[in-house]
Amino acid sequence: MKRVFGIFELVFDVLYLTFALILGLVLFRTGAGNYPRILAGVMALVLFCGDAFHLLPRIMVIITQREKHLQRILGRGKQVTSITMTVFYLLLWQIGLLIFPIQNNNFWSYIVYILAAVRILLCLLPQNKWQERYPPINWGIWRNIPFFILGISVSGLFFLQRSIVPGLGCMWLAIILSFAFYLPVVLWSNKNPKIGMLMLPKSCAYLWMLVMCLSL
Repeated sequence: MKRVFGIFELVFDVLYLTFALILGLVLFRTGAGNYPRILAGVMALVLFCGDAFHLLPRIMVIITQREKHLQRILGRGKQVTSITMTVFYLLLWQIGLLIFPIQNNNFWSYIVYILAAVRILLCLLPQNKWQERYPPINWGIWRNIPFFILGISVSGLFFLQRSIVPGLGCMWLAIILSFAFYLPVVLWSNKNPKIGMLMLPKSCAYLWMLVMCLSL
């Protein structure tokens, strides 16, 4: 059964990275004169590159069954992905600012960028012990507090403006779902590794966000 799940995860990871890359290239190359669409393409490529740092080592582990030998690169990949996920939401926030009429957007942007900076700084601290098999749960919680607030802020922006661009009407829901799948992983995956499988529907939520960006 473990082998079956491993093969399923391998196939899923390859397809996910492939679709993220294709969507990023399509958005970027068809965005001439459409800055929000170009920015969405950059956002997709950031997602692809960041997740590749984590998923390619995961694929190597599934193929070679040498998790212990690949633990350091796995941990570094998780760290890189945590940072690029933050950049992903910053870019999505900027897309919202470009397409929605927002009052006091400078104030809210300061808040969002401060949250992102705090999140990235926390991800860079050695106390996270990224390269350990079971890193400290408390640091996983601390670094994700500003990230969750950031996600709620971006989701709130798209929820309040959901009727402006019909193709983006469910963007807020995709963001909420991504965090809903991510939260149990942060809290309980150390105790029950099977909870980590929730990262699969979380990845689907990200692809859904990119597909919605095709309407820009």
